[in-house]
Amino acid sequence: SDKIEDELEMTTVCHRPEGLEQLEAQTNFTKRELQVLYRGFKNECPSGVVNEETFKQIYAQFFPHGDASMYAHYLFNAFDTAQNGSVKFEDFVMALSILLRGTVHEKLRWTFNLYDINKDGYINKEEMMDIVKAIYDMMGKYTYPVLKEDAPRQHVEVFFQKMDKNKDGVVTLDEFIESCQEVRTKLELQGKLY
Repeated sequence: SDKIEDELEMTTVCHRPEGLEQLEAQTNFTKRELQVLYRGFKNECPSGVVNEETFKQIYAQFFPHGDASMYAHYLFNAFDTAQNGSVKFEDFVMALSILLRGTVHEKLRWTFNLYDINKDGYINKEEMMDIVKAIYDMMGKYTYPVLKEDAPRQHVEVFFQKMDKNKDGVVTLDEFIESCQEVRTKLELQGKLY
């Protein structure tokens, strides 16, 4: 009866996801976990797809003290792999699979894609600045300690000093992964990561 119920639920929405077996094969989730995720997704997005405005409204609930709209915009673009202005259940669950259960390399590749706003294969200082400002806005003015006005710029400068290995003004995927893995190794050696 569970299977029949799932099939009935999936036929009542405007967009019907791929079969759960196919998604189970493509993600790190079990069929049961996918069913639970689908019910939650459908509850928030009855049409089976979410547009950017709805995504922002949902995301804003997690950051009541800040303005999450810009960060949600960048996040939405990272979820919207087809770049068609909507996120289907498949897009959502594939990203979630990487973020929650992917390898370190997969997570870093996904994060690089989030930061590479114009999708040219590089992160430049302007893109990094936009993301960092969006993160600061999202956290709100109630963060502790209180952040100085130039904190985002300093954050970006430190980021580029560490990651732009060849000092050409942009960070490639390889530089990004190498730098993040260096930090991870350092933390492991210090016993701060387990």
